[in-house]
Amino acid sequence: MANYQLVSDYKFNKTYRESFNELAKLVFGIDFKKWYEEGWWNDNYICFSFADGDQIITNASISKMSIVSNGKEYHAIQVGTVMTHPDYRHQGLSGKLMNHIINQYEKEYDFIYLFANDTVLDFYPKFGFKRVKESSFSLNISDLKRQTEKTNMLRRLDINNENDYNMLKNFAAERTPISSILGVKNNDHLLMFYFILAFNDAIYYIEEEDVIVLFKQEGTHLHLFDIVSKIRVDIDTILNCIVSNGGIETVHFYFTPDYEDKNMQTDFITDSVDVLFVRPLLKVPTKHFLFPVTSHA
Repeated sequence: MANYQLVSDYKFNKTYRESFNELAKLVFGIDFKKWYEEGWWNDNYICFSFADGDQIITNASISKMSIVSNGKEYHAIQVGTVMTHPDYRHQGLSGKLMNHIINQYEKEYDFIYLFANDTVLDFYPKFGFKRVKESSFSLNISDLKRQTEKTNMLRRLDINNENDYNMLKNFAAERTPISSILGVKNNDHLLMFYFILAFNDAIYYIEEEDVIVLFKQEGTHLHLFDIVSKIRVDIDTILNCIVSNGGIETVHFYFTPDYEDKNMQTDFITDSVDVLFVRPLLKVPTKHFLFPVTSHA
């Protein structure tokens, strides 16, 4: 291997930071600039990279967060933004970064996890990661426990509106985990990434419930990405607020819903662009669960 320099935690180094961003745009088509300019590249997000001079050529980042499952809180590390410049591949650089991260954090945290696409499913088991099946959750609207019609109004939030943006920051900082089965805490840096970049056209506020919901409707299908609130909320109430406009037949949940309903459809996911790997194996007290999509690094 050439004499590349291992660099980390360089959020205040403009040269490395901008090179990291260029690599992310090249590999993933993601531009982190607005996210880090708003201050969300904080101490809970750390890059580990090899640099060739001033150029970041490969990277694996960690996100520190807390996972809440069945009343127990775990301190976890999620590995993400694993990428190598095409000109520097097949040199074992990503593997060296993975070993470095494991050696540095495995004794400090309860577990390390990541999501991988189908091109690298054989890569992560080499480092002690175990593949874990997640599940999908969906509900037919005809099975929804209808409540008395309310005058709840959905107000779309604009990330470029100062008042709306401040509200989103406040909710991200104070949110309660969405699920007691499997939820996430202390990941406002990731949630703000989804507010700013991924779902900026799908954010709504229900004033009467003081809840932010992220969703998109495609035909008769409602894709419910997240429910962000400061206290536990009743999902039926939130769904009734969203589906009152009609036209929706099926709700797809992108998190593990706290929902005691025999009509909830649960199936193991067999075809996914994000396959969960955990090291060591996490014991979740249910066979069906799904990490919230807004917690993916």
